[in-house]
Amino acid sequence: MTLPDEVVGAYTWARSFRIWDIYFALIWLATLVFVLGAGTPGWPVRITAAALLVPLIPLFVWVGRPILRGDPPEERQALGYLLAAMALFLPSAILVGETRLMTFALVPQCFMSLRMRQALVAVAVINLAPVAGWALLWWPSDQQVFFNGLFAVVTLVFSLAVGTWIIRIIEQSQERAELIAKLDSSRHEISRLSAAHGALAERERMAREIHDTLAQGFTSLLMLVQAVEAELDHDVAQARRHLALMDETARLNLAEARALVAGGAPADLAGASLPDALRRLAARHEATLEVTGPVRALPAGPEVVALRACQEALANARKHAGSSAAVTVRVAYADDSLTVSVRDDGCGFEPTAVDTAAGGYGLTGLRARATEVGGTAQVRSAPGDGTAVTVRLPLPSPRSSS
Repeated sequence: MTLPDEVVGAYTWARSFRIWDIYFALIWLATLVFVLGAGTPGWPVRITAAALLVPLIPLFVWVGRPILRGDPPEERQALGYLLAAMALFLPSAILVGETRLMTFALVPQCFMSLRMRQALVAVAVINLAPVAGWALLWWPSDQQVFFNGLFAVVTLVFSLAVGTWIIRIIEQSQERAELIAKLDSSRHEISRLSAAHGALAERERMAREIHDTLAQGFTSLLMLVQAVEAELDHDVAQARRHLALMDETARLNLAEARALVAGGAPADLAGASLPDALRRLAARHEATLEVTGPVRALPAGPEVVALRACQEALANARKHAGSSAAVTVRVAYADDSLTVSVRDDGCGFEPTAVDTAAGGYGLTGLRARATEVGGTAQVRSAPGDGTAVTVRLPLPSPRSSS
């Protein structure tokens, strides 16, 4: 079973603090043994010094330990705890010099719980005050004072070095905690933005699909209705042919709507090759289809893009080129590419003036589709000179695909 990160972190911190518990207990026990086993002063003084050390254990367990485990420790409470510990330690250290071994347990706690300036003052008092008090109380020889003073200075320097290391570790831990919090916040923000971007991309995709299928189908139906209305009085046969096209377009629109909901392939490509689908599409738009190159099965992506590009180009030709314009669809298969071109000899237009200015998805959607599969889309037109829409799509080599 895998534990959550918060549980693992708490468990790791609890285990690491047990090391401090063991360390404090060992230093306290060793100090007590050294005090009771010292040659001087006499037993009453050593027992008194040992008695002053005994309350350090419950003071650490009930007061100091909870404070030190704070994140960060409450500074005022920590100062009170250390003053109480020093009130027990200093008299004992003045009475018996061996008590100074307890310095190694108290000094790290100063750096763990106090600010640097306060920690330095506390550490200096813990290291130097016992030697000064011991010398004033017992008046030892100059040699003893020198060696004890030297020992106090060495322990002070050692304490400062260890304390600086502890402070640096604590600061790094806090910086890492802040960095982890920022990274976590950034991760949530990235997740939110990714979801928003995904929703936007899906809306744009659906808009392109609806524009390239249903909207164009309905446009074709409206144009066929207008044609039938104009033909009913004088050309019934042509009207009937357009009514058949209306029926076919409506059924195709229904199939496209079902495919769109189901997320499947376009209705024209269902069970058919790309040339067959383009041939039916060209017939509905009264266009001519030319296919060159070795026809082969292609990945779904390029086939869908090619079909949608032809749908968009033929719909634009019907709306803008004029009813008498001739439209030609050319499909060229090559080893590494597929080129689809739709050309008409209609009235043409200025490409820079026709895009999404009216909120449409036509040419912009066509280019976006081509870009999604690594291809390009190019529109060439000029007023009075017709229009050519060319889409080039990269394909895997027939040799590599085989």
